[in-house]
Amino acid sequence: MDTHLIAANAAALQAALQWFAKVLQVRMQRYFEEADGAQMDEPPPPATDDNSVFSQIIRHYKMSVSERLLLLLALCPHLQPQLLDIFYVKNSTYDRGFTEFGGIKGNQHGGFLPTGETAAFLLAANDLLQRLQLLQLFSPNHFFIRDNILKLVSPHTDEPMLSGALQITPEYLSYFTHGIPYQPHYSAQFPAKQIRTGLDWKDLVLDPHTLTEVEEIRTWIEHGNTLLRDWKMESRIKPGYRALFYGPPGTGKSFTACLLGKTFGLDVYRIDLSMIVSKYIGETEKNLAGVFDQAANKNWILFFDEADALFGKRSATNSSNDRYANQEVAYLLQRIEDFPGLVILATNLKANIDEAFGRRFQSMIYFPVPSPSQRQRLWQQSFPQDAELDAAISLEELARKHELAGGSIINVVQYSCLAALKRNSRTILLKDIHTGIRKEFSKEGKTLNL
Repeated sequence: MDTHLIAANAAALQAALQWFAKVLQVRMQRYFEEADGAQMDEPPPPATDDNSVFSQIIRHYKMSVSERLLLLLALCPHLQPQLLDIFYVKNSTYDRGFTEFGGIKGNQHGGFLPTGETAAFLLAANDLLQRLQLLQLFSPNHFFIRDNILKLVSPHTDEPMLSGALQITPEYLSYFTHGIPYQPHYSAQFPAKQIRTGLDWKDLVLDPHTLTEVEEIRTWIEHGNTLLRDWKMESRIKPGYRALFYGPPGTGKSFTACLLGKTFGLDVYRIDLSMIVSKYIGETEKNLAGVFDQAANKNWILFFDEADALFGKRSATNSSNDRYANQEVAYLLQRIEDFPGLVILATNLKANIDEAFGRRFQSMIYFPVPSPSQRQRLWQQSFPQDAELDAAISLEELARKHELAGGSIINVVQYSCLAALKRNSRTILLKDIHTGIRKEFSKEGKTLNL
């Protein structure tokens, strides 16, 4: 963590919040006519010529005074919540708070949480024209919403729009404070785990044709933006890239996704479908929307393993349940098409994926069980350097006789290495390898013939 960057952000935010507090004080005094008729001048906003991430973003968007105040209002509960205590003043006429101040009470937070109504008071007070102009700051085309900086949490459908809570997104809160991208934790609200690898492309053993097709994805990651913007193809092709990886388990599908992320510095998130799919109508769409909404504008790779559980073939609409299931698939199809990054769906059987998805994949890549020569290479590179192989072991014979995928070979190596450690030995025995192979075969209902 860069302590210098944190210090720069803290200094810039401190100056901005001091300005915000003065502006808020002046506007409250004006509203309640406590200035004895004198015209009070609001302090000018602080300079943003430092190198903090906060100031860089202010400069990048050329934020107006109103935009900066709105941003700081959303930041206050996280940084200096006491600045908003001023809104707790009581309306003595009605023995309650002022409606025009808005605000809500959190479940655990003890302070004032601003709403759109709070923003309207701060920026417009009783000026109806300015209030209407404020709504433009919450339009989908404004950078606050478009680039996922702020959001106005939707209130109940029968309540005014500005009664929704004003919130800064976790992504930009992380930028403004620590200066680094936000990485969400695995939870019910974000059912996805970041996956990484310490290996490299030289450790990936694939069929040459498969490697050639994976190279196409690497080309898109490297040159996709140039194609869309510099070559002006945005009006002709959709942003983003959709790939289907299919083939038996353990053949390198997840590993390839991790290597793509590692090569280009992209976070790879494996979606936990067990927490996405719900038997309740509308819940699956809601859960998936949460993932895609948080992934927007972050340049992540989304990896859906065993994707046929979510993207399987649609059935004939013989019942209302069939209709809802088909609506789910249609919704998922639309979200994947609209996602501007790389989405990888992985399945053991290509035939299980709905054909409507198949037509929209830029790549459909088959990961076969490795050939004998490829299996021999996998055996050779899987054993630790400190281990010794018994003279009875022939890796060439193991590769020729036993059809195993890379993931299964790793499992066999792990089992045989643990067996050696249990004997306080560094020597791997053939009988332990055979036991490991037998265990792997039993998972698929096969028997080991020696």
